[in-house]
Amino acid sequence: MALSNSQPHLIPRTALFGNPVRAQARLSPDGRYISFLAPKNGVLNVWLAPLGKLDTAKPVTDDKKRGIRQHHWADDGRHILFLQDEGGDENWRVYSVDVESGKQVDLTPLDKVHAEIVGLSHERPEVALIALNDRTPEYHDLYEINIASGERKLVERNDQEFAGYLEDLQLHPRLAVKTLPDGGGEIYRKTAKGWESLLKYGRDDSLTTRPVIVEEGGNSALMLSSIGRDKAALVRVDLASGKQAVVGESNKADVSDVWLEPRTRKPQAFAVEYLTTEIAPLVPAVGQDIERLKAALGPQFQVVSRTLDDTKWVVAVDDPIRVVSSYLYERDGGKVTKLFDQRPELIGEPLRPMQPLELHSRDGLPLVSYLTLPQGPDGSRATGQGATAHSGPDAAPDRPASPLPLVLDVHGGPWARDSYGFNGEHQWLANRGYAVLSVNYRGSTGFGKKFINAGDHEWARNMHNDLLDAVDWAIKEKIAQPDKVAIYGGSYGGYATLVGLTFTPERFACGVDIVGPSNLFTLLNSIPPYWKSFYEDMVRRIGDPRTVEGRELLKQRSPLTFVDRISKPLLIAQGANDPRVKQAEADQIAEAMRARHLPVTYVLYPDEGHGFARPQNRIAFYAVAEGFLHKCLGGRAEPIGNDFAGSSLQVKAGADYVDGLPQALKAMEASPEARQHPDSVKKDERH
Repeated sequence: MALSNSQPHLIPRTALFGNPVRAQARLSPDGRYISFLAPKNGVLNVWLAPLGKLDTAKPVTDDKKRGIRQHHWADDGRHILFLQDEGGDENWRVYSVDVESGKQVDLTPLDKVHAEIVGLSHERPEVALIALNDRTPEYHDLYEINIASGERKLVERNDQEFAGYLEDLQLHPRLAVKTLPDGGGEIYRKTAKGWESLLKYGRDDSLTTRPVIVEEGGNSALMLSSIGRDKAALVRVDLASGKQAVVGESNKADVSDVWLEPRTRKPQAFAVEYLTTEIAPLVPAVGQDIERLKAALGPQFQVVSRTLDDTKWVVAVDDPIRVVSSYLYERDGGKVTKLFDQRPELIGEPLRPMQPLELHSRDGLPLVSYLTLPQGPDGSRATGQGATAHSGPDAAPDRPASPLPLVLDVHGGPWARDSYGFNGEHQWLANRGYAVLSVNYRGSTGFGKKFINAGDHEWARNMHNDLLDAVDWAIKEKIAQPDKVAIYGGSYGGYATLVGLTFTPERFACGVDIVGPSNLFTLLNSIPPYWKSFYEDMVRRIGDPRTVEGRELLKQRSPLTFVDRISKPLLIAQGANDPRVKQAEADQIAEAMRARHLPVTYVLYPDEGHGFARPQNRIAFYAVAEGFLHKCLGGRAEPIGNDFAGSSLQVKAGADYVDGLPQALKAMEASPEARQHPDSVKKDERH
């Protein structure tokens, strides 16, 4: 693609994928403090400031490796809890830090143990209810752990092989969920006699039915339920009688979020996400809040933190062409005050609008999709006819002046979804001159149980056909050039990439596979032990490696089986410590391709897991991927430059395919950053 003076300047990769300047604002329960994540010496840590004095913030943690990615306030208003793993292995530990003294305590100092915070409560602010699989790796027991001292007490030994628990405000386990052999589930309630069955649901409801919270008083619970309906509704269940009453529902999509009053856990509003998210109030006062926030911030916002008295909220705005921002909302009077922009360096950059679309599969399923186009040659959003970025399902899309190279960006899961909002990959790729299309193929969540279940046993079949149908639509609409379509994605999206290059190699010019499985049999036989509770549901939906028929199905749907069909360039990126998709999944297809002299570039990160948490590794990956796509599709590319600084990047194969990659590796080998990571920037001498 030739450059022209009318093209927007290249948005730096560091601005899109480096550490945010500030993120994840959280109010202390008493409203005295505000916390957030921000870099300290280049590593994300928790910072703290008195409310209203954000500029005086100071770090209260000192992580020096991967960075902290999630943090929570304890209800005592003095401690912050955060989780951290080692090198991406997802064996999470829970830490507490006293925001006044600075004392940090490892609450779960156990090797190779997976910890989860189950519950926190203002009625027992000194303890946290935490699940640990220290006794048996397959199932988690419940412990009360003192937040200040780390003292631990067993409160529920998981002898019944429950998949998870819900607690009341006294932090007593009240509900538990078990996966049944047929893939369905059963919800149990705790009584004076022990655990008793409350309700069962069939396998068709397994991904659209779950308990949400036990309300104040412990007599009722809220749950999402698709029992007897297609779309998951918000339902209240009487824990004594089992009687159910619908609180909120939609015929468009599943209930996707519930707003809860902090003290009582009573529902205030619920959200439904189809093309975009719509919020429906359940309480008149909250209806007024929603209207105020819409007027001040637009429709794309969510409440992410509250004070215990519910007078102050932190609201995050997530819009495709507005930098993700956080605001303080004071309910008394309706005042809205901006706290910070997550990535202020993107303000003024040529960000592109995202178009929500409703496409259709060949067998008539609606496919909610999102399209982002580069800036037109005259500096406009696009040339030709079309609708706005908020267009409805029947509106025509914006079109480029002429067809463009297209990147099909496939989401992971597969039991997840793409959403409307700021998307760094969409902005990056559109800025480089590509049309970008993301598709909620069958099996994606949020669109009702029929849509999810339509993906059962359809890996590499109709799930893939949905992606092809979307590409065909883009070609027909003269958005995409037929011979310049790349397929790109992580996890299931990586698998979809491998499927695209093996099952339909004539359809794609190249592919980018990030932590994607190549062999479904080895994938299902190497999952983390604590996934055992929902293993039956997984194998029912994918294929059962314990049966002859299941093994044959898995073989026929595995890209590794058909590796000799690959004829187009492939980039593989893998974390060595990935507990979900093991490194062997990348190794085996890369080795099979090299043995057949097929075009593969393989990059490995020895200090990463299922995705790349360290910003140095993210920047290194996107630099390689951008050069790879430039070579394949012809779009614009920012030179690699110093993008490998501090990364653990290893290039195991195919460095020569990416322009500038061999030179960048040589330049980094003697750098101080490379010496800090002795395993980094290695190049396989055979390639």
